[in-house]
Amino acid sequence: MRISLNWLRELVEVTLTPEELAQTLTMAGFEVEDIEDLGTLADGVVIGKVLEVEPHPNANKLRVCQVDIGGSDPLNIVCGASNVRPDIYVPVATIGTYLPTIDLKIRASKLRGVRSEGMICSLAEVGLAKESAGIHIFEAETIPLGSDARPLLGLTDIILDVTSTANRADALSMVGVAREVVALTGVSLSLPEAVEVSIPKTKAVGHATRTDALTLKVSEPKACPAYIGTVIEGVKIAPSPDWLQQRLKAAGVRPINNVVDVTNLVLLEWGQPLHAFDRERLQAVAGVENLTIGVRFANSGESLTTLDGQTRSLEPQALLITANDQPVAMAGVMGGEATEVNDNTQSIVLEAALFDPVTIRRSSRSQSIRTESSARYERGVNQAELDIACKRAIALITELAGGTPTTQSIADQRPDPSTWARSIELRLDRVNRILGPVHQSEELGEILPEDVEKILTALGCQLQPRYTEDSPQWKVTVPPYRYRDLEREIDLIEEIARLYGYDNFCDSLPDNTEPGYLSAEEFLKRKLRSQFRAVGLTELVQYSLVKPEEQTQIRLDNPLFTEYSSLRTDLLSGLIDACQYNIEQGNGVLNGFEIGRIFWRAEEGFAEADAIAGILGGNITQGNWVTGGRSEPMTWYEAKGVLERVFSRCGLTVEYQPDHSDPRLHPGRTASLWLQGEKLGKFGQLHPQLRSERGFPDQVYVFDLDLELILEALDRDEILTPRFQVYSTYPAIDRDIAFFAPLQVSVAEIERSTRKAAGTLLESVELFDEYKGESVPEAQRSLAFRLIYRASDRTLTDAEVEPVHQKVREALEEKFGVSLRS
Repeated sequence: MRISLNWLRELVEVTLTPEELAQTLTMAGFEVEDIEDLGTLADGVVIGKVLEVEPHPNANKLRVCQVDIGGSDPLNIVCGASNVRPDIYVPVATIGTYLPTIDLKIRASKLRGVRSEGMICSLAEVGLAKESAGIHIFEAETIPLGSDARPLLGLTDIILDVTSTANRADALSMVGVAREVVALTGVSLSLPEAVEVSIPKTKAVGHATRTDALTLKVSEPKACPAYIGTVIEGVKIAPSPDWLQQRLKAAGVRPINNVVDVTNLVLLEWGQPLHAFDRERLQAVAGVENLTIGVRFANSGESLTTLDGQTRSLEPQALLITANDQPVAMAGVMGGEATEVNDNTQSIVLEAALFDPVTIRRSSRSQSIRTESSARYERGVNQAELDIACKRAIALITELAGGTPTTQSIADQRPDPSTWARSIELRLDRVNRILGPVHQSEELGEILPEDVEKILTALGCQLQPRYTEDSPQWKVTVPPYRYRDLEREIDLIEEIARLYGYDNFCDSLPDNTEPGYLSAEEFLKRKLRSQFRAVGLTELVQYSLVKPEEQTQIRLDNPLFTEYSSLRTDLLSGLIDACQYNIEQGNGVLNGFEIGRIFWRAEEGFAEADAIAGILGGNITQGNWVTGGRSEPMTWYEAKGVLERVFSRCGLTVEYQPDHSDPRLHPGRTASLWLQGEKLGKFGQLHPQLRSERGFPDQVYVFDLDLELILEALDRDEILTPRFQVYSTYPAIDRDIAFFAPLQVSVAEIERSTRKAAGTLLESVELFDEYKGESVPEAQRSLAFRLIYRASDRTLTDAEVEPVHQKVREALEEKFGVSLRS
């Protein structure tokens, strides 16, 4: 926002230089991007009076002027403006003057053979307009000749280009910036007074109000909590006075006429957007004399021609102002061309309203429009000062346009004024714990209670001390104009830091620097990632936001898109979608894994955790030349082997148990995984029906694991720091054992019992054969294991191995009821 220093000085007694003020605001969080001295635009331009005007002897469009600038002799100046004439006062750029707007330094020269000793300036040449039809003519009757022209041109101001943060809606106004300067410097504040004007008022009952001259009908009270419509008759449209035009130009706003300029002035002054409708043109749009001003959302197929001349097809989220249900403006964004104030306007309807920030943001985005009005409504307009801004505008219109307010209708659904001020508990120990030590003279100290009280009082807060044994506390009542951004204790602490001065806090560095390192969790995650990549899997990263499909999903209140409106409950769904996309692109089955966060609803509320999942089934070799160019499908055991290699490289022993709880997986080819007696996750083949629906090949496998459980298992000394074990130099003895076992008995259970029964002599046990079919009893299968026995200090004999092997046989017969074949 462009801040006029002259205007600011009318509100606060600023004694700082522009540079000092810019530094003060910047250190308080209001970045001053530029300081513009308007005086440099016309340095050397003086007041002159045109005495004579004669045609140029060698050019039809040029004239030779005699201009008096208070010197002993008038200047001879060649001018090409069509509006130059005798006896007018004009700005004259003398020889040696530099005009930065047009990048021109004035020199004495000859134009078509006639000497020219200066230049009569237009507003464009001194930076006050983009284009000018001719030279500028001062309206005053007598002006000291040769005096500086800048005061009359309004070029004695300095402009600060200030950028405020998104949470400071109050800073988009001169009053808001003035309050900030008061808090930073301690000077007094003089707010512009709103003169009371006697107007017959009718207050709404419910969402509508009615008078003989104006009826309000607010169909969307949530989108428009308050609407004030004022009829002002007998206005005379004319250019605004110089002081008003200069203020608007300094702020970067183009003056239009006295009524529109007043609405723009109040917007800049109080941050409250206003809009003036031509009352007669409203009646013409409505088709009747009795007006009903309404607020509603647009209907499909409606259109509106806005003030910029564009006809816009309205979306349903666009909030409209209507006249007898006919659209006349986009609420809070831009008015309509059909009802704008023009030179023939004689009576107006002045709108002062509050609109919901989210509603205006959606309405503005639907048409890709951003205006000074919408920018303020989107951040949130101060509801407590709506009436002040309205009174201020009515008083100025009455003063400058000569109108008479005749009727005012109000539809007000704002909460009770007692709720406009929020109370927050503030603790001094919390302030110092968050902000840390500060510089006090030559020592380090803490922020004192008097510092807190001084700062918050300067911001307009009211403090009520609360005495406790531990630390001072206050009940802080926030002023209404800071209601939106001061909501919690931490917000007050931020304000204390801003006004105390960030440069007053300590910035001590550690005595000794240390090399960076990874946390144990991050180190183990990276190790796990490298192991999955080592077995040929590609790491994937997908969105945590998914389509809403289950009731257990956590849904966002304000999603950007419907497709990304819920949090994922597992990783498998995303991996299956990614695999389908991979196949559709002609890249075959995806072999990949993902480590990410999942979310779900728990009894005590929402919960989240990290998980790891993968999908595989594609050819993991580099080519098919071994198979003659044919792609060999991955078997269940090959897929399981990929996962087993990861566990083996990480030093984890994982057991497999039959499982059929997930409907997405094949009920007979799915296993639950167990680690140290806890369920680690699941591994299995995709269900045939799902594979058919997605167009997958027959052999596609997935796994879904609990990452936290894996990290806990990896975070052990024997895994983090593996120790070398001496290899035995003595030969091993192998024994095979074969038997019929019930189908419900898993290989993992048999291996576990075998190891327990064999004791320390058993080096390894491995399944090498499984058979079902002919010669095998019903509901059983034939299993064959190879057991390797070895001792580290001697060569084993059959006499030592046989008792142990017999013990294994007996244990399996007793526990699982197997029928030995060997």
